[in-house]
Amino acid sequence: MTTKPQPWIFTASCPSRLGTVDVVTRFLAETGNYVLEMQSFDDRELGLFCIRVEFRPERDGFSAEAFNEAFAARAGEFNMEWQLTAPDHRPKVAILVSKYDHCLNDLLYRYRTGQLNIEIPVIISNHPDLESLAQWHGIPYHHLPITADTKPQQEAEVWKLIKQYDAELVVLARYMQVLSADLCSKLDGWAINIHHSLLPGFKGAKPYHQAWEKGVKLVGATAHYVNNDLDEGPIITQGIQPVDHAHYPEDLIEKGQDIERVTLFKAIRYHIEKRVFLHGQRTVVFAD
Repeated sequence: MTTKPQPWIFTASCPSRLGTVDVVTRFLAETGNYVLEMQSFDDRELGLFCIRVEFRPERDGFSAEAFNEAFAARAGEFNMEWQLTAPDHRPKVAILVSKYDHCLNDLLYRYRTGQLNIEIPVIISNHPDLESLAQWHGIPYHHLPITADTKPQQEAEVWKLIKQYDAELVVLARYMQVLSADLCSKLDGWAINIHHSLLPGFKGAKPYHQAWEKGVKLVGATAHYVNNDLDEGPIITQGIQPVDHAHYPEDLIEKGQDIERVTLFKAIRYHIEKRVFLHGQRTVVFAD
């Protein structure tokens, strides 16, 4: 599959004040960089400005180090924090999964075909079921079974693997374990989880069967950052689809899994493309 050329990505945030857009765009123009796409947002409640720019250098010999050094003088006046991401940067993503394979299958396909510009150095699971799928893709698979008594030791091994493989992002692709407060704290802001969004909410065993019994008319999914609030971290993406009386529990499950796949993919892509700005419990997401 042929992939389109990737741009440089500049992202920044700072307190709201006059001239924030100008300081970025003027610097890019003066240093010979052509703006391909730009999005900005000023949060009047937080007094916070966010900007994301895709650009292409027009001059030979572009240097990220020189760019950052020169921009620092401009950014200081605005108390601006920024990040520059190179076109060839492929973040390493560690995937945690249990037995459900729909999200993992989808991510591996998009990884293999270049739809996700990432590396997947490791897959970690509390079950052995999906090892053959990982092996087919040539990805190391670590089976770490867990019980209530061994949870601390198992999570310590999970964390060790995340660090060993230099993961920049952790994805819970239907990892059916509640993470401890300690691990949630370590992963805060750089781990993405996916779960169903049935309206009204149904928790516990067989949520789709509960939903069918109540005659729900909407099913969906939510992808969010992991924190200590179970399934209530800062939201990145959501998907939803109407259903009706003709949909039985197995139909709801099938539709729900389809939505989970797409919603998780979008969340990961937005994260790696630096489209998400995280501030406490709120997110600013520059969707494309």
